[in-house]
Amino acid sequence: MKRNSELMRYVVASMIILLAGCTNDAPKQTATTADNALDTIPVFLLHDTSVTRNIELTAELLPYEKAELFARVQGYVREMKVDMGDKVHRGQTLAIIEAPELQTKQAEFQASLQAAKAKYMSSADVFQRLYKASQAKTPGIVAPVDLERSRNQYLADSASYEASRQLARSYQEVAGYLVLQAPFDGVITARNADRGTLVGNNQAILTVQHNNRLRLRIAVPELYVATGTVNKVASFRVDAFPEKLFQATLTRKSESIDPQTRTELWEYLYDNKNNELKAGSFAYVKLGLQRTGNSFVVPPTAIVTNQERRFVIRVKDNKAEWVDVRQGMSTDKGIEVFGNLANSDTLLVRATDERKPGSVAWWKIAR
Repeated sequence: MKRNSELMRYVVASMIILLAGCTNDAPKQTATTADNALDTIPVFLLHDTSVTRNIELTAELLPYEKAELFARVQGYVREMKVDMGDKVHRGQTLAIIEAPELQTKQAEFQASLQAAKAKYMSSADVFQRLYKASQAKTPGIVAPVDLERSRNQYLADSASYEASRQLARSYQEVAGYLVLQAPFDGVITARNADRGTLVGNNQAILTVQHNNRLRLRIAVPELYVATGTVNKVASFRVDAFPEKLFQATLTRKSESIDPQTRTELWEYLYDNKNNELKAGSFAYVKLGLQRTGNSFVVPPTAIVTNQERRFVIRVKDNKAEWVDVRQGMSTDKGIEVFGNLANSDTLLVRATDERKPGSVAWWKIAR
């Protein structure tokens, strides 16, 4: 800290600006001539330093898991076994739907399956008998054409039976959709149907959320996505508990920039086993950000921004020089800049575009 403060301190340099053209004659010393007036300009020596910043961003608490349960087939709610706020376990039956048309179709296909099975068993028996007879030592007892005909009938009935079996199985699976079960442990947060309601696949009947853990999602501006966090634990607060700080752990990043908001999603996990916080709440997160490498930090007054460019003014070989820079993070020490700069460069503290590049100046660092 001592070294940084010494490196970033402002030193006053005396710069004598040559405002009038010089002749080959030796300059005359005059005490009151405006052309030789002393121009005192604050400058500082540039040195790289570590850049950190604490920011507060708005975030949202989301359930760790969330599922909206729909009726896969159209029918009527026969029984609703849960209500809003009830805790449920994985596999628990939540609602039962009645669909008379589906049940009739299922019975019909079961009957077709039995008929196809009986026909298949009959043709299989005939083919087996003819085949055994054809293998006997007595020649001509079974005509080859009869054996081939019975074999083809057996194969056709076998295919029909398999098709009927698969169709009946599919309707049996569809009938399973009439029972809604909890996909995971959680709590019912919404109930949108009662007994006798006609339901289909256009509206969720129930909403289940797993809130024992919450996802804290933060939209981090693009300016900060290349920085690292000081630690993986972030403190946040919510309006429900304005004087209490909670802590969540960084688990993942989206690794992409949203083209509309120019932000990257960072996700933290919060252990909500006491159900103290509620999903859907807004949160205010404090993040400690740190640049992975050292950067240059300058006072805000050292940066000039006009319609054409953003730059700082460097004194090199007794001449003013404009150096284009890109602005980074704002910190307590100043503003982070990137450009064609190096350690020990001498920069003006108060830069202005009125000081043109190439203007001659003699300067001296005051001791």
